[in-house]
Amino acid sequence: MASPTSKPTPPKLGSTNTTANSGLSSPTTATNTEKYIEIAPTSSTSPRAEAGYAPWGGYDQENNDGIEEDQDLDRIIRQISRVQSRAGGQEGSPGGLKRVDTVGTVSGVGFDDPRLDPENPSFDRRLFIKRFIRSLEEEGLKHSRCGFLFRNLNVSGVGAEIQYQETVLSAVYAGLRGGSGGKEKVILRNFDGLVEEGEMLIVLGRPGSGCSTFLKTICGEDHGLMISEQTEVKYNGLDRKTFLKEFRGEAVYNQEQDQHFPHLTVQQTLEFAAAARTPSARVGGFGRDEHAKMMTGIIMSILGLSHTKNTKVGNDFVRGVSGGERKRVSLAEMALAGAPIAAWDNSSRGLDSATALEFVRSLKGAATYFGVTQAVAIYQASQSIYDLFDKVVVLYKGRQIFFGSTGRAKAYFEEMGWECPVRQTTGDFLTSVTNPSERRAKPGFESKVPRTPEEFEAYWIASPERKQLLRDMDDWEAVHNSEETYGDLREARSMAKADHVRPKSPYTLSIAMQIGLCTKRAYQRMWMDLTSTITHALGNMVMALIVGSIFYGSPLSTASFFSKTGLLFFAILLNALGSITEINMLYEQRPIVHKHNSYAFYHPWTEAAAGIVSDIPVKFVAAVAFNIVIYFLGGLSYEASKFFIFFLFSFITTLAMSAIFRTMAAATKTISQAMAFAGIMVLAIVIYTGYTITPPYQRKWFFWISYINPIRYAYEALLVNEVHGLVYECASLVPPYGTGDNFACAVPGATPGSRVVSGEAWASASFEYSYSHLWRNFGIVVAFLIFFWVTYFAATEWNSKSSGTAEFLVYRRGHAPVSRSDEEGSGNEGEVGDGGDKVALAEQKDVFTWRDVTLDIMIANEKRRLLDGVSGWVKPGTLTALMGVSGAGKTTLLDCLAQRMKIGVLTGDMLVNGKPLAASFQRSTGYVQQQDLHLETATVRESLRFSAVLRQPENVSIEEKHAHVEDVIKMLGMEDFAEAVVGNPGEGLNVEQRKLLTIGVELAAKPDLLLFLDEPTSGLDSQSSWSIVNFLRKLADSGQAVLSTIHQPSAILFQEFDRLLFLARGGKTVYFGDIGHNSQSLLEYFEGHGARKCGGDENPAEYMLEIINGGGQDWPAVWKASQEAKDVQTELNRIHETMSHQAPKESGGSREFAMPLGQQLWYVTVRVFQQYWRTPSYIYGKLMLGVASALFIGFSFFLPKSSQAGTQSLIFAVFMVMSIFSTIVQQIMPRFVIQRSLYEVRERPSKAYSWVTFIIAQIVVEIPYQIFLGILVWAAWYWPVFGRHNPAEAVVLVLLYLIQFFVFASTFAQMLVAGLPDAATAGTLATLMFSLMLTFNGVIAPPNSLPGFWIFMYRVSPLTYLVGGVTGASMHDRKITCTTEELAIFPPPSGQSCATYLAPYFQAGAPGYLQQDNPNATDECRYCPIQVSDQFLAASGIEYSYRWRNFGIMWAYVGFNIFATVLLYYLARVKVWKSPEAKKKSVKVALRRLRDGRRIGKRFLTDKEECPLEKKKTNDRIF
Repeated sequence: MASPTSKPTPPKLGSTNTTANSGLSSPTTATNTEKYIEIAPTSSTSPRAEAGYAPWGGYDQENNDGIEEDQDLDRIIRQISRVQSRAGGQEGSPGGLKRVDTVGTVSGVGFDDPRLDPENPSFDRRLFIKRFIRSLEEEGLKHSRCGFLFRNLNVSGVGAEIQYQETVLSAVYAGLRGGSGGKEKVILRNFDGLVEEGEMLIVLGRPGSGCSTFLKTICGEDHGLMISEQTEVKYNGLDRKTFLKEFRGEAVYNQEQDQHFPHLTVQQTLEFAAAARTPSARVGGFGRDEHAKMMTGIIMSILGLSHTKNTKVGNDFVRGVSGGERKRVSLAEMALAGAPIAAWDNSSRGLDSATALEFVRSLKGAATYFGVTQAVAIYQASQSIYDLFDKVVVLYKGRQIFFGSTGRAKAYFEEMGWECPVRQTTGDFLTSVTNPSERRAKPGFESKVPRTPEEFEAYWIASPERKQLLRDMDDWEAVHNSEETYGDLREARSMAKADHVRPKSPYTLSIAMQIGLCTKRAYQRMWMDLTSTITHALGNMVMALIVGSIFYGSPLSTASFFSKTGLLFFAILLNALGSITEINMLYEQRPIVHKHNSYAFYHPWTEAAAGIVSDIPVKFVAAVAFNIVIYFLGGLSYEASKFFIFFLFSFITTLAMSAIFRTMAAATKTISQAMAFAGIMVLAIVIYTGYTITPPYQRKWFFWISYINPIRYAYEALLVNEVHGLVYECASLVPPYGTGDNFACAVPGATPGSRVVSGEAWASASFEYSYSHLWRNFGIVVAFLIFFWVTYFAATEWNSKSSGTAEFLVYRRGHAPVSRSDEEGSGNEGEVGDGGDKVALAEQKDVFTWRDVTLDIMIANEKRRLLDGVSGWVKPGTLTALMGVSGAGKTTLLDCLAQRMKIGVLTGDMLVNGKPLAASFQRSTGYVQQQDLHLETATVRESLRFSAVLRQPENVSIEEKHAHVEDVIKMLGMEDFAEAVVGNPGEGLNVEQRKLLTIGVELAAKPDLLLFLDEPTSGLDSQSSWSIVNFLRKLADSGQAVLSTIHQPSAILFQEFDRLLFLARGGKTVYFGDIGHNSQSLLEYFEGHGARKCGGDENPAEYMLEIINGGGQDWPAVWKASQEAKDVQTELNRIHETMSHQAPKESGGSREFAMPLGQQLWYVTVRVFQQYWRTPSYIYGKLMLGVASALFIGFSFFLPKSSQAGTQSLIFAVFMVMSIFSTIVQQIMPRFVIQRSLYEVRERPSKAYSWVTFIIAQIVVEIPYQIFLGILVWAAWYWPVFGRHNPAEAVVLVLLYLIQFFVFASTFAQMLVAGLPDAATAGTLATLMFSLMLTFNGVIAPPNSLPGFWIFMYRVSPLTYLVGGVTGASMHDRKITCTTEELAIFPPPSGQSCATYLAPYFQAGAPGYLQQDNPNATDECRYCPIQVSDQFLAASGIEYSYRWRNFGIMWAYVGFNIFATVLLYYLARVKVWKSPEAKKKSVKVALRRLRDGRRIGKRFLTDKEECPLEKKKTNDRIF
């Protein structure tokens, strides 16, 4: 039952007299349904109908894109016609189509009807769709339809009443204060409503009022929220819990952000969605693939996406379709889900008014034809959009203040006592009543109207409209019996489900089909991003070549034992740890998987399984390439069986480690958690593999780690596989002249009197490894693989949900507002520009003009014109709007005028008072960008002060600058959140507050000339948009010159502007001139040049977009030929003549920056230090990771024995502490990129401070923390490893080395990322370079064993000097005491003592000594090959005497890093290079000059005779 004041409920197409809809209306007759459908949302006599609008298909535009879309749709429809005809019946109808008898809505219309023939001129697309729907009914295929009811809906969250900003000392404060539980905060309070099948509900409210929470709750996206037990939500009578469990995909939510796989094309993305919801019972006998392709084609055609079907969807980092097209992909994907209930959250954001209207009309078509129930939260809804809806709900700070018919809502609030201004849209009016600064009470009602949210709610509860709503809800519940509804929904779903799907499962496809579909998509993603896959594989091959070449040519003797263990260690480690990058990949796709799960496309775990299935062949191919190279180049055993066993273990271990890393990603909530766990786990894996610490030396408190380390089992298998059945010639016989059994080999596993050593005996003695463990270890690794696959699947299914959070402000501790009441004008309801009608600004008289501005850029070797001869001006005291169709070049023109365009060829004149622009032009203007980029750790006041201090002239005192900031805060009504932290969206300032801050930052700089604004109202609700534009009006009235781009302006908003510059596609001018009172001047121009008359109730801005989009005239050509265009040129000449004598105002002088370099350095460095102090997660992450790693390494290598193995362990302890380098570098680079983005996008173009200042501040801020980290790591690592036995010099020197090491790490990170586009690219390069530094530092492969061509890498590796310095200082003169396994034990010849027998050996320079109490023993000699650790270190090129030299060399590397950071940043991001062709030419010229110079220099050095005078002159010129 509908309320008397509501619109009649549309009959449901093709419905039969079932219990589900009986009582709502009588069985739908053909006549009634046809009558309703033909009533278009816009009447046939309206201007839009004349322009060729079709209610379902939108505008029939006569352009190439439209033709292509129509052709695609017609092709699909012809296919449907053929299939339907084959399914239908008899032959002989005209055109080869088979006759199908029809009934109901399209009674008497068969597929032989000319109107259903796409090749016939009379083809009727709407009639075809109706006939298709009727076919569904005729074949008994049910389509789910559903309405929903909510009663006493209460939703809340938990959080602190006031959030404070975290700092490095916050943890200490928290510990002293003690913990306190969060307070429950009610988000939605006592909501009631009913939305029936096929109805459209518009949700209105200001940001933070609860619109998103309401939509999420209806669709079951309530993770992180609490729903009251008294809340009742029903879907056609079915309770919420049952509905969301069994019919989850029947109510879907489209979030504001577009989440898609960026590398998939539009067609691939949508075909996947169609295939995931393809029903088992399909009309006309289509196959699954046919049906999916057909539905995809139709949806793409309807939404205007056909021309983009082969284009990547893209995202912020991957180039793809435009933002508006990406939004339409989201709409199409959700439409293909086929859900009877669809909720859309601000889905028109970023769309111009015409596109937004088309979007809502598409929703109306789905509601009309398919009975889809739509709930839409939308900002800046035009009257045309609002009129398409059936019902409206108005929210005010989480309270419901109206629910009912859209036709009744305006009258309800007018009867309450509120006045709707002339030309204000109904949607804007309804939202304005919730804004104290915008609503206006009727005369005489000032004391009667409600003011607070509670008063509005009380008025609503007592209203007759609510009482009628409750009666309607009771009637609806009485009709919709849950048991019968449940049966109807189950029947519709069971017809759609494939075989082997559980009856209560919400999914359409079976498990096997889900895995198959996701696997297909995984391969598509891989193919579309083939570069990434190939790059990863090639990177692995390069590492295989490098590592293999290091160990190339190892002899088959005991001298190769150490190198073989190193090679096998690297082989298994590089294979296994390459999968760590999968953590990032899984976090990138998690929101997409969650969205698809909410649409009931597939189980999250089936996507996980598909990822593994698709990955196995790729990993196999990569493993083949890697393992063949490293195996044979490294000189491992040339036996087929050993190679295949090596390959088998390597491949299986790779899969097992991949499963472990994937499990970590799936089981954690944030990527920071996952990477922290992964970093510690990698450290444990490396240490406890058996290479760095052999099993006999592993400490008992960490020994258990080796048992849960899959690489440990693989490493044992590889080692015993390699040495099995082999004997190695001894490389160090003791003594070399021994005979019989009077000698031995000085390696573990040797037997006296044998010149060879069994490989298996050596492995057993050194590692306690056995060949009998080979296949046992294989089983263990496979068990690890299976266990972590299962864990991964379970974690993916369990942890796929995303939590919902409420927006809240964050304050500096001690600066929170005293109270935040809900009274009018309090809290964060600050009114923009409340300081009066005028805003205090400096007097401005300069005029900025531009003439014939043209911009050409090269795209794919083709010149494309983005701006075409644009002319205009901005005078003080005027507010000029810059508008245009999508892609017209509005932002491009703004960038060019503001001198921010760095690409292309820009021509034309841009002048101030007829004079060329000065160097201070950018500093003299304010540029409010569309993106609200601010430092997230700063407060509002600090952000404004930073801008004022650095951008206002030096001669203005700090006190005056700060006073101006306070004026700006008052002007913009930001007093209540001036001490709030900027934060991130959802945890900090909201969208409107961010936009105000963006404007405030520019006003704080006191721009002398003018203010540019790019889409200042984008993403804001209508009231916020009005506040911003109203403030701009006040700025203009105070003498400021303002130029602003804008889209979706309401009529009232549009009227605030003085002049308009309108651009068509290609940057061509359509109009530049006054707008006039009630837009009269503008309308007279268009109507005078052949446009239809603008209706009195129409929005002039929408009218303009419509007539220009509608075709019919070449409006740029009309403008060029018009008198108005000639008048513009005349006025430009007049301005230049009259103003040329007046010098432009330059309060800060003509220099580039307002403040000197020293002042810049001080303020910027202070701000960066402040940012670090307020980012405790980064600081504590850095410190805890360093200390935890140091402690773990220290106690793993705890006071090793003074044996050879113990000495090797000490070297590896130093080696392992260097591994912290990689993690520290990966932490630093993202922070640098965040700061750089803010600087390059906003602060550098504004000439706030120099790029040199930015670089120096970034380098300096890291140094104190790196020094502190070095001290902590030294304390946690040095003492457990080396104890208290070293002299003071060594202790202090190691401390200095560690401090130096971390300073080197920070400068190295900044050097790499300075010139690169993002942290991911820099991270990949850093990993590669660190791997090379670690490989060539002399520990893994001593320098004397390196091939000649690699020795330079050993010399340039910074870690060579770092490891050499630390080990040389701390291990000097340590006596070696060999273990029994390390001794060469043999009997001396009969009648000789050990000392006598070995005397010639010692005289010849034997490095070892007799390790026994009695050197004159005659029964057994025990020879230790090394006496002191210095001998051991010498093999790696480490000398004690080099300790201070190495320390100095490391400072040289730090200095080089700093120099390279500055140089690379300048070359990559500051210097303006010429075109690519000019770059190539410059490089060639430089190379040619270098060759000439070298040739001449060589001649100078070799010529003995005096050089002729002519040649001298030539040489002097060249030099």
